[in-house]
Amino acid sequence: MKPDVLDVKDLKVYYHTPRGAVKAVDGVSFQLFAEERLGLVGESGSGKTTSAMALLRMIKAPGKIEGGEIWLEGADQVLARHGGKNGNGQYAKGGKVNLQTLTDEQMVSLRLSAIALIAQGSMNSLNPVMRIRDQIADGYQDHGYKLTKQELKERTADLLNRVGLRPSVADMYPHELSGGMKLRVCIAIAISLSPKVILADEPTSALDVVVQRQVMETLRRVQEELGASVLLVGHDMGLMAQAVDRLGVMYAGKMAEVSPVHDIFTKPLHPYAQLLIASLPSLDVKGEFKGIPGLPPSLLEDIPGCPFAPRCPYKMERCEVEKPILKEVAPNRHVACFLVEGAK
Repeated sequence: MKPDVLDVKDLKVYYHTPRGAVKAVDGVSFQLFAEERLGLVGESGSGKTTSAMALLRMIKAPGKIEGGEIWLEGADQVLARHGGKNGNGQYAKGGKVNLQTLTDEQMVSLRLSAIALIAQGSMNSLNPVMRIRDQIADGYQDHGYKLTKQELKERTADLLNRVGLRPSVADMYPHELSGGMKLRVCIAIAISLSPKVILADEPTSALDVVVQRQVMETLRRVQEELGASVLLVGHDMGLMAQAVDRLGVMYAGKMAEVSPVHDIFTKPLHPYAQLLIASLPSLDVKGEFKGIPGLPPSLLEDIPGCPFAPRCPYKMERCEVEKPILKEVAPNRHVACFLVEGAK
C-alpha cells in the first residue's frame, strides 16, 4: 500500500447554537493514500462536507474545529517556499505538517498549492463579473507567482486544454458557459498550482449523467497527471462505485465504515452501509424501492450508544449504551459495529 498523504485523527467540528453544540463531526479519523481516490457518502447532515471544509480550515462561526489533528504530506515544502514553518515549528516524520497548528496566513499559502477544493455548485464558486483568465490569474498572484502576460496566457491555455476546454474560454464570463464547462474551469483552477490533495465536494450534483461521466473522467485524468490524491464527497452511490478506490460511510458525524469500494458494494459490514446498498434500485430485480426506516438522530443531543441503534434491525442491548469504535476487522477494512467480529 502506498504511503498516506493525509492523516486525519479524531477530528471534531461543532456548531454552537443557543440550544447547545451541534456535533456535526464527532471524532472522525481516516487516511488518504498517495494517488488514491477516497469517497465519503452518507445522508444529508452526516458530516461529509463539514469534514472536507475542516481539512481546509474553512469552518466559520458559529462552527468551530474543537479538536483533532490533520497531517498533510508535503505542506512543509510549500511553507518553506513562503519563508516560514508551521505554528509550533514541529514536523512529523516524512515532512508532514499538522494543519491545526498553522496560522491563518500559513493556511492561505497551502490552499490551492498543497490542498485544493472543487466546491459544490461551480457557478457559485466563480466570480460572475470576472473573465475566466482573471480568475485563474488570481491564484497565481495570491501565491506570489510573478508571471508575464505571455506566461500567464500560456499557462491558462494549457490548464484549459488539460480539462478539455478551448483556450478561447479564457476570454469568457461564467454565465456564457454551460454547467459542465463551469465545472471544468473549477477543476482547472484547482490544479493550477499542482496540489497533492484535491477535495471535490459533490462536484457533479447539478449535471446530467452524460456530463457527469465526462467531468469525472476529466478529474481522473488530471489527478493521474499530477500524481495527486482525491477526496470525493457525494450522495451518488453509483458514481462512487465507478470513481473511487475506497469508500467511507458517515452517519451522524461519525465514520461507520471505511472499506475498498468493491468490498463495500459486495459485502458491506456496517448495518447502515448494508441498508444503503440495499436501497439502490436494480435493473435486474423489480419491486418496491427500499428506504431506511426512521430518521437520523439530533446532533444536539448526547447519544449514549451507537447513533444508528434506533434504526438498526440488528441492534443489541449494548448498542444502546456503548459507543462502538472504528476498528480494522480485516485487511484495509474498518468498521464501527459490535456485530462485526474483531470490532467488539
